[in-house]
Amino acid sequence: MELTDRDYLVLRMIHKFRFCLGRHIKALTGFNGQRSTDRRLKMLLDSGYLERKKYMYGLPYLYTLTHKGRILLGVNKRKDIIRIEKITHDICVIETLIYCIGKHRINLSDIESEKELNIKNGFGARRHQPDFVFTNDGKKYAVEVELSSKNKDRLEKNIRDNFLNFDAQYWVTGDSKVKRSIEDLQNAYSNIVLLSLMEVQAYVKR
Repeated sequence: MELTDRDYLVLRMIHKFRFCLGRHIKALTGFNGQRSTDRRLKMLLDSGYLERKKYMYGLPYLYTLTHKGRILLGVNKRKDIIRIEKITHDICVIETLIYCIGKHRINLSDIESEKELNIKNGFGARRHQPDFVFTNDGKKYAVEVELSSKNKDRLEKNIRDNFLNFDAQYWVTGDSKVKRSIEDLQNAYSNIVLLSLMEVQAYVKR
């Protein structure tokens, strides 16, 4: 199989976020339709660069890199761990990425995922990182997807850290309690932009 630039883009995107769904690949890498996307993904599967697996009932296949795919990209040879309890959250993160790319016209090179930020931070004590960050017109943006309510002190600490380190922070949620908690903090932290998860998902499905 002769790999194209778009094939490498598919592999790099999956590496960034540990997995992607077929519909994510279509949206992020410029295929004309889902059928052509699926055909190319099958070629990458048959050539040993990708594998796919169903992790949860009711969800589509998740595409992940194989050892061969990781070697091709020259990245960590260890297989990424897919945490079942985080799959729904991580799917929403990728859909928020698609939304941000559409709204801000950013490129893959402008984006760093939580995984990449943790690698850059080294192997010391882990600190909170946004789900992804991006740069646009010289400004730095943090993006957080919050699907369920957490300790309010912890939420404020994460918001405060983002306030100090980024020009803007986007918080995406479909939970009314989380929404109220973030709204309560908007006066103290002026760079918060609150987005509805339904709005993000509607944009991605267009």
